[in-house]
Amino acid sequence: MSVFAVKTTASQEQTVADMIITREEDDIHAALAPDSLTSYVMVEADGTAAIERALEDIPHARSLVPGESSLAEVEHFLSPKPDVEGIAEGDIVELIAGPFKGEKAQVQRIDEGKDQVTVELYEATVPIPVTVRGDQIRVLDSEER
Repeated sequence: MSVFAVKTTASQEQTVADMIITREEDDIHAALAPDSLTSYVMVEADGTAAIERALEDIPHARSLVPGESSLAEVEHFLSPKPDVEGIAEGDIVELIAGPFKGEKAQVQRIDEGKDQVTVELYEATVPIPVTVRGDQIRVLDSEER
């Protein structure tokens, strides 16, 4: 099996991937529309003929890109990027969700395994460490660091 790229209309990648999968083609095994890859859908299939048949009736599918890829070339799209990546201890962050939304804090500890960050709020009277998920904080601009 090989992986093929399908060119799509911008912002319609997920729609095209869903429509490819709902087609009853035995030779098509999977379709992937990663967020980091705009205007393309990766399709795992036995050959190009089944993909070309499926693309005839899909409105936002533009064309099949010539050539094929191996699974190893698209494997990095299959593993999620941790939310705490790019955050370092001592960074100034803003909480964007939860009960402390809008508060500024300093990162004290990072737990990459659990995707959590322990921060200490700036404007708290008593410094209490608060543990939040990595997707609930935003690193502030370098001027504010």
